Amino acid sequence: MNRRDMLKTGALVGGAVALGAANSGAAESQWSESYAGVAQQPALAPGLPGKDYTPVITPDISSLPWKVVDGVKVFHLVAEEVWHDFAPGFKGKCWGYNGAVHGPTIEAVEGERIRIYVTNKLKAPTTVHWHGVFLPNGMDGVGGLNQRAIQPGETFKYEWTVRQSGTFMYHSHHDEMTQMAMGMMGMMVFHPRKPSPDYKVDRDFAIMLSEWRIDPGTSTPNPNEMNDFNVLTMNAKCYPGTEPLVAKMGDRVRLRFGNLSAMDHHSIHLHGHYFKITATNGGRIPTAAQPPGSTLFVPVGDTQDVEFIASEPGDWAIHCHMTHHVMNQMGHDFPNVVGVQKEGFDQKVRDLLPAYMMMGEHGMGEHGIHVEAGHMEVPKNSIPMVGARGPFDYITMGGMFTILKVREQLASYDDPGWYKHPPGTVADVASVDELRRDLGKTRPG
Repeated sequence: MNRRDMLKTGALVGGAVALGAANSGAAESQWSESYAGVAQQPALAPGLPGKDYTPVITPDISSLPWKVVDGVKVFHLVAEEVWHDFAPGFKGKCWGYNGAVHGPTIEAVEGERIRIYVTNKLKAPTTVHWHGVFLPNGMDGVGGLNQRAIQPGETFKYEWTVRQSGTFMYHSHHDEMTQMAMGMMGMMVFHPRKPSPDYKVDRDFAIMLSEWRIDPGTSTPNPNEMNDFNVLTMNAKCYPGTEPLVAKMGDRVRLRFGNLSAMDHHSIHLHGHYFKITATNGGRIPTAAQPPGSTLFVPVGDTQDVEFIASEPGDWAIHCHMTHHVMNQMGHDFPNVVGVQKEGFDQKVRDLLPAYMMMGEHGMGEHGIHVEAGHMEVPKNSIPMVGARGPFDYITMGGMFTILKVREQLASYDDPGWYKHPPGTVADVASVDELRRDLGKTRPG
């Protein structure tokens, strides 16, 4: 680069820096006016569901009840030990809130004053951190830094004026490794006071992504696990325990994902549709900047919102595309025997161990089928590595997997059952005539 080019570049860079500084100042001024200024203003009247906002649906999890006291919206969280159903036949001895794992979803409206009481019924101290939320420093919930820990039997009060809208989370911030691994987390949604025209949706779902280590035959999550998690969940359920998401053709759907997994990011893929990424836990993305996609990367500690039109009827998979994240417990600690010729070996070992079965000669899909057929029993309080019976065959996916059910006609948003495909719209065995016509063959291969 010669001196002249360098001077040109320098001028451009200098101009860009000056422009950036000007824009930064404008943005900072707007930011201060929009957010910091709210703290100086009186709280607005509490927002009402159905009038000021449409409540969020958190599949398999309830919303936290509230009441208004002197113009303040009041909530009550109770931290306690919970026996939780991850899937049929599989329970965990977890820690949660209000008798559930994960905790109930907290909903509020921008501008209102909220007060959240937290009662600790655990045997250990705890706190609650409001993840991504603007609030006074002493309400941030980091044990030892912003407050003393809530001792067993104590009730603490958190209170602030909601200064933002979007998707957020709450979780313990005392002995995080243990308490979050045991299930102490939940979703928070703050609705805008004056939503933009493009904000309204017909179906608004919140989904918390998490991961656990619960060894087959046991019930207590292992907080010491660092990388080999064997229970991957959406709203603390693993498939086939996950509740389907139901929408009607033409519905505008929002999916709010929060990720408080211990160590893993998740790559969530939606079949049959594409969406726009509309928000992060930093706020809503301007419409012109919302990128399209069908796979969403949700980092640990982040929230991401997507929106789409339910335009295609059918039963569509939603799942993490990290392949080990769509398996359950039995997918761990087995030797790789794909391709191994094991004829007769099982029977010889069964002479000593009657219940023995080697798995995986032709892949892991065998496992679910063997269990379904009654050829093998899993340990007590455990589930098969993959899935459940579907409308055509065994669904060889588990873990972080659920189903979007889109229908042309719906009497309600209850589970409509399996999709009834129109004739000629399901892949099936090709006929000899078809093979001869299109491939010049009379048999496959």
